[in-house]
Amino acid sequence: MIGTLFLLSSGLFLGWSLGANDAANIFGTAVGTKMIRFYIAAIISSIFVIIGAVVSGAGASHTLGQLGELSAMSGAFTVALGAALTVLWMTYAKLPVSTSQAVVGAIIGWNFFAHNPPHVDSLRAIIGAWIFSPILTAIFAFIFFQIIKLIVDNSRIHLIRLDSLTRWGLIIVGAFGAYSLGANNIGNVMGVFVNSSPFHDISIGGFLKLSSIQQLFLLGGIAISVGIFTYSKRVMLTVGKSIFKLSPLTAFVAVLSSSIVLFLFASQSLKTFLVSHGLPSFPLVPVSSSQSIVGAIIGISLAKNPKNTNFRMLGKISLGWITTPIAAVIVTYILLFFVQNVFGQTVT
Repeated sequence: MIGTLFLLSSGLFLGWSLGANDAANIFGTAVGTKMIRFYIAAIISSIFVIIGAVVSGAGASHTLGQLGELSAMSGAFTVALGAALTVLWMTYAKLPVSTSQAVVGAIIGWNFFAHNPPHVDSLRAIIGAWIFSPILTAIFAFIFFQIIKLIVDNSRIHLIRLDSLTRWGLIIVGAFGAYSLGANNIGNVMGVFVNSSPFHDISIGGFLKLSSIQQLFLLGGIAISVGIFTYSKRVMLTVGKSIFKLSPLTAFVAVLSSSIVLFLFASQSLKTFLVSHGLPSFPLVPVSSSQSIVGAIIGISLAKNPKNTNFRMLGKISLGWITTPIAAVIVTYILLFFVQNVFGQTVT
């Protein structure tokens, strides 16, 4: 049991890193505008991230699992550790980096080490989602901003009442965003362990059943929650203030837009509904909440005042997105070499 927990520890570390860097971005704009206190945002995020991970986490993790089928527990441990170290480094630099990119880079590093080519269709779907998700979020944010601006400008709502409604709106869409994040990104945290899960299906009280995969996702969700509480405030303030100065209403737009995009790429039921009616659907792949929220902020800045956008900070963040998968490939390859040749563990 102790050995199993040790091998899972890198996934839990990755979950902590995701919570510290990515998960809190769903409330980063709300905290950055001081509409919601950090600890209230952290509590709400933690609860709904765990629910989303356990209830709806299987969809996006399936595509990630196809990229590299890691059947050896030691290999899964090393891949998760490589991704986590990469994310931790970016977090220390206060960059809202993509955990999805770190995990995919780590899996590709394993593919190189194992001389096992990645699944091309899965890789294409994931990279396409990386490009398309921030663009889609920016479009949603641009449209939602115009709609809300029109409503506010043509209503006679009192400022105090508007402030109260905005706070509650941020809480509701933040909870929705946390659920979507848990459903979409838990595959990043525990997806590499799915093929080597040490757990067995259990039944609690005769009415609650948890599969082995759901137990993995529960542990990962808890790790994400710990990351939110202990180390997420730095990145929250970067996203909430450094790219574009947000008002409470624009913060609401940013969180709403980002939450919808995360949900679209995570919902198995929505995909089934669209496919059954002959409609195009979104691939179920883990997308980055950081990329999504940055896309939302860009959409708002274009709708409001592009001149106030901090393009230098945006360029720095974009550089982080480019270097993350490359760094994860290199770090993971080196770690795999040491784990197999120095510690004598089977990683492929």
